[in-house]
Amino acid sequence: MSPTKTLEGRTAVVTGAGAGLGRAEALALAELGAAVVVNDVGPSAHDVVAEIQERGSRAVAVTGDVGEWSMGDRLVRTAVESFGGLDVVVNNAGVLRDKMLFNLTESDWDDVIRIHLKGHAGVSRAAAAHWRAASKASGAPVYGRVVNTSSEAFLFGAPGQPNYSAAKAGITALTLSTAQGLARYGVRANAICPRARTAMTAEAFGEGVNAPGGLDIMAPERVAALVAHLASPAADEINGQVFVVYGDMVALLAPPTVEHKFTAADGVFTPEELERQLTPYFDGRDPYRGYAAYSIAGLDTTGTQKTA
Repeated sequence: MSPTKTLEGRTAVVTGAGAGLGRAEALALAELGAAVVVNDVGPSAHDVVAEIQERGSRAVAVTGDVGEWSMGDRLVRTAVESFGGLDVVVNNAGVLRDKMLFNLTESDWDDVIRIHLKGHAGVSRAAAAHWRAASKASGAPVYGRVVNTSSEAFLFGAPGQPNYSAAKAGITALTLSTAQGLARYGVRANAICPRARTAMTAEAFGEGVNAPGGLDIMAPERVAALVAHLASPAADEINGQVFVVYGDMVALLAPPTVEHKFTAADGVFTPEELERQLTPYFDGRDPYRGYAAYSIAGLDTTGTQKTA
């Protein structure tokens, strides 16, 4: 194995790792040699630990809800006490409460924001405190990797997922802030926007389709390969980036750009001048343009979103 790809002697925390993407990510990290702290809310975490151990790697389960702020400290403490340190955090845990905005309840909103956004923040904060302290103690940068799970929904605002879209937008911003705030300590933080066939997305993606080699084109393992790369020494120059990943494709997103600039003629906009400049510019534009026109590699996202 290339020395830039190995995770031998490293320890990773993976949240929501009892099934689906999280399980595939935990297995991929273990395959590179990492010891893995497997987190999920139920007993499936122990099943994944057994699977990792059967393959000859080390793992331990921590069951509990990442929406509880203290869970971050518990996961970091377990990594240090069980395996001697912490090197990689993969924030994956999430839930769906898909509703159109007019049907959205307070609990639909709170559940998704708490598990996705607060869960990412709580675990990242605990890891950041650990790495900062370690860097200050040694007087040198540490090895730290954060891989957060965002979604293309943060870009186009899935109509049936206002809560999920908002949470994923927050996760993207959290990733960029983490990347800038922790780079001096040796930490790299990036986000992925994955598509994969899991129990949570079964209705959206339908039946599996085998690709060459027998691996489903939407298999979680295809996403896990990128996560393992971003966790490895080979990704030391990658920081503060957002990737869309599915099938045989990884797409690097560019930062937002200005489409058009409107300037007041005398330095101060009046309502009349705003109407003169903005109204013609948007006249005749499809109100769904921002959503319907968004695609990557020619695959329209509208076919993958539920609108319950």
